[in-house]
Amino acid sequence: MAIETLPTTSATTIRSEEVERFNRLAATWWNSAGPMRPLHVINGLRLGYVLEQIAQRFGSPTGDLRQLRIADVGCGGGLMCEPLAERGAQVVGVDAAARNIAAARLHADDKGLDIDYRVGEPDAALHAGDLFDVILLLEVVEHVDNLQVFMQQAARHLRPGGLLLASTINRTARSFVTAIVGAEYVLRLLPRGTHRWAQFVRPEELRLAARACALEQRDCRGMAYLPAIHRAWWTGNLSVNYIASFSKTAH
Repeated sequence: MAIETLPTTSATTIRSEEVERFNRLAATWWNSAGPMRPLHVINGLRLGYVLEQIAQRFGSPTGDLRQLRIADVGCGGGLMCEPLAERGAQVVGVDAAARNIAAARLHADDKGLDIDYRVGEPDAALHAGDLFDVILLLEVVEHVDNLQVFMQQAARHLRPGGLLLASTINRTARSFVTAIVGAEYVLRLLPRGTHRWAQFVRPEELRLAARACALEQRDCRGMAYLPAIHRAWWTGNLSVNYIASFSKTAH
């Protein structure tokens, strides 16, 4: 069956209220005991997955990212950018919230890391000649208005043979109870309004959006997070958090 490739477009995909909310939270990114604590916990788990998938795809030792160019789209304060740069990757971090990028630059400068941070949506922040071995869309696709357009804007910058990884939240009754009612209203682990259940993305929706960008799914894995002890682990259950990897056919 033929794959329908999305047309090139510069459509806006990021909601303005999302940008403003993350601008307000920018100063808290590197406070591991603050509002971003769940992200700090989950980030350790995700980093292991990213390194594993890169090693499998490129046949390199796990953690050796030299010679690789990586774009983290929706990078926030740089929680994933920094450990990748520390392992030798050439990293470009993109975020629509200017204050997120300011916080990321400041923290990277303090650590002496050379990371290319850019403000804007991928269609504007990534230049025509920008090509990457790996593109990350971590906890960002649930914050956009048009999933397919957003993924297409990012995927057009992936080299043939490259790897795209996306993590997000499934749109299920369980995710509504866990990620919104529990995390935002009961336990107050996240600021109220962080997520909109209607924007959550089912695994099949993510797979089909990726396929429309000529990407084939390699793996999909569920994540669980226990807020009482701030611990995250892998699970076969995709009903709340999950991460998936996709590859672009080499020509």
